[in-house]
Amino acid sequence: MPSIDSHENVLILSELWTIAMHHPDDPQLPSLGIFASMAALIQKAINSPSWLLHDQNIYIPYYAAHVIGSYTMNKPEFAQQAVESGVIPQLLDLLGGKISWVEQRVAVRALGHLASYQTTFEAVAVYEREVVELAMELACSAADVVYKEFVGVKDGALRLKYHCDLLTRGVGGSEMEERKAEEWASQVQCWSLYLLNCFASKERSITLICSRVGFLERLSKMWGGVANHSSPAGIGLIRILCYYKAGRKKIAESEQVIQSLCNISRSSDDWQYMGIDCLVLLLRDRETRYRVMELASLCLVDLVEVKNLGNYRSNVGETIAEALLLDYKLQFKGDERAAKTLQEVWSLKVGRRKKERTMSKERLEERKVLAMLIKQQAKRFFLVGEVEEAMVKYGEALETCPLRFRKERMCLYGDRAECRWVVGDVEGAISDSTRAISLSAAGTTGNCHGRNRSLWRRAKGYERKGMAKECLMDCIMYVSGCVRMERRRGGGVIPYDAVRLMSKMMDATWLFAAAAAAAKSAKADELLVKDDENGELEEIVMRMVMETKGVDDDISLSGI
Repeated sequence: MPSIDSHENVLILSELWTIAMHHPDDPQLPSLGIFASMAALIQKAINSPSWLLHDQNIYIPYYAAHVIGSYTMNKPEFAQQAVESGVIPQLLDLLGGKISWVEQRVAVRALGHLASYQTTFEAVAVYEREVVELAMELACSAADVVYKEFVGVKDGALRLKYHCDLLTRGVGGSEMEERKAEEWASQVQCWSLYLLNCFASKERSITLICSRVGFLERLSKMWGGVANHSSPAGIGLIRILCYYKAGRKKIAESEQVIQSLCNISRSSDDWQYMGIDCLVLLLRDRETRYRVMELASLCLVDLVEVKNLGNYRSNVGETIAEALLLDYKLQFKGDERAAKTLQEVWSLKVGRRKKERTMSKERLEERKVLAMLIKQQAKRFFLVGEVEEAMVKYGEALETCPLRFRKERMCLYGDRAECRWVVGDVEGAISDSTRAISLSAAGTTGNCHGRNRSLWRRAKGYERKGMAKECLMDCIMYVSGCVRMERRRGGGVIPYDAVRLMSKMMDATWLFAAAAAAAKSAKADELLVKDDENGELEEIVMRMVMETKGVDDDISLSGI
């Protein structure tokens, strides 16, 4: 094929692409030398721009790289054949942006497959520094590039036709193109991070990854989003870095990264357990423990009563408490709030537990009844508007109610969160809502209402604090819980407020939000410069000054 200049090449490549997609484990084409042919076609496209732009040859590099990636997806022996056929240099050229972001997507996908196998990793590692630097750059710039070159081009006629065709396969209009472009941009970012994972998991390039200015901070904000929810994205790479001392040291130095880990640990994100893992690893390392203690303790204290996180982790609360209290007897000398938090964890997980183990069943029931009586007092205070007094009473009830009565304690935390919300203590409301969620068992009929109530309140708290991603995750979980409850009742109503908030947060977490804002700002600056060149800017400024002066004069006269 590479030696034949025919307009039918694209049709042949399209068929090969279809075969590779549907039968990636079939050895027939790999045994016939398909990898060498694909590498030669990519090389020809890069070396000869005139050939690339002739007829429909522009599609060929994309199809060729995609075929390589599909056949190397599952079989290490196919990956070995691809490496021996010399595909890596050509894939690196595409990864470096020799053609466009569309080809970068399939190149990083294929390289990720090659780097994931023990037998072919070293072949990729020959280009280690180049691969790592390109992958970091691509992860950071993917959204900006796709927005600038495609999504931000609102006139469909100005978008590259072959990009549109590859994105939608000729089905759907501009709306479908933009939706697929967002999905692909997210894939480029996630697959770039996966490629970095392949090196970091072997303790390679840790220093290179951590030393790039601002990369860890940007990494902590990267996530697969709704389109690629199955990818751990940035948190996945951060967790791998936390396995190694050099990685932990650099991560602990960034307050922004630690705060991001705290945020994901107190969220409904599928990767919540990874955030907790990272904080626990940092707390267990004596060189990073005290650097992260102040932020980590204030977050993790809300999670010490968590039992399990789905199928990912069990006894989560015990693991967290153990990490926080690692050297509690030495007394933490840092922030006063953190010291108080550690004391609270000690009292909850050690002091009260020991005390309640010695109590009889009757005594525990008595304390539960007493706690419920105090709860009734708190409710009365709340109903007459004495919210501060109600909050104190809910605290007393929590101190009285034995730890084993998780459902009752969940309700108490939820009620106290409501009080905190009313008095404007948003962080306190988030904290108590998180504790209520930690005590609930997802999917348990008796806990559904209390859990949903806490999810909704926490979502509103996150909205108030401008934490759009965390708010969106809680909204999704809340709506899911409401749907389950309605199905049990035979209904099917989804709360309108929740849907509206979820829609708002999806807009706020749009992958291209930052790129769109930057483009809008640049356009405004351009208009100002244009006005200035026309001599209009000075006139506008003078008019504003005169109007302001007139207002000031009016104020001065009115004060005489």
